[in-house]
Amino acid sequence: MTDLIPRRKLFQEVLDRLMERIRTGAIPPGAQLPSERELMKQYGVGRPAIREALQSLERSGILEIAHGERARVVVPTADLLIGQIAGGAMHLLRTQPDSLEHLKDARIFMETGMARLAAELATEADIARLRQAVANHRASLHDLDRFIELDMLFHVELATISGNPIFPSLVEAMFRWAGVYYQTMVRAPGVEELTFAEHDRIVSAIEAHDPETAAQAMHMHLTRANMLYQRAQPGTAG
Repeated sequence: MTDLIPRRKLFQEVLDRLMERIRTGAIPPGAQLPSERELMKQYGVGRPAIREALQSLERSGILEIAHGERARVVVPTADLLIGQIAGGAMHLLRTQPDSLEHLKDARIFMETGMARLAAELATEADIARLRQAVANHRASLHDLDRFIELDMLFHVELATISGNPIFPSLVEAMFRWAGVYYQTMVRAPGVEELTFAEHDRIVSAIEAHDPETAAQAMHMHLTRANMLYQRAQPGTAG
């Protein structure tokens, strides 16, 4: 029985060395890497290995490469990290029918928790922002693209009350990933006013600092939306 060690390509060796320098802070977030010519000299490899390593790090969201400038280490944020998986998430939703159901379940689980937490933590300023978000949403009634965007922003604003930057980023990501299905049903007759009423009930429960009622109102809102998702998809199982 053999246990062969696979041969590694040069760019993988370069990538490992660059990642070690980034991991240890030798090249900190926001800093530029040495030029391609300098890296070629440091590692004793050709330009193709350097460029392939840099491009791999860019695809991973670790580097930013602008034309005519040296590569720069990205300052990590929740939005950036979640954005890196957006393409794969959309591909999954298109190719695996069950994945949309899983996404909807995950959204209900997370956003009911967000509503409960918001009812515990919300300040008067937070309530005012939620009320303004509802008003802005209502004012967009005749602009479909704006209507959908402001619907999402209401949920993001609510998640922001948690004080955890990962939550609003996840809420926005889930909303956008399912957006292609959402647009087909969001303007069904009577749906807009029902959405506004449900948002108002959620905000009222948060303003009353009633976590359970806020969670229940959010659960009902998202469950009702999920039923419409199913109607919008011919052939989808109930």
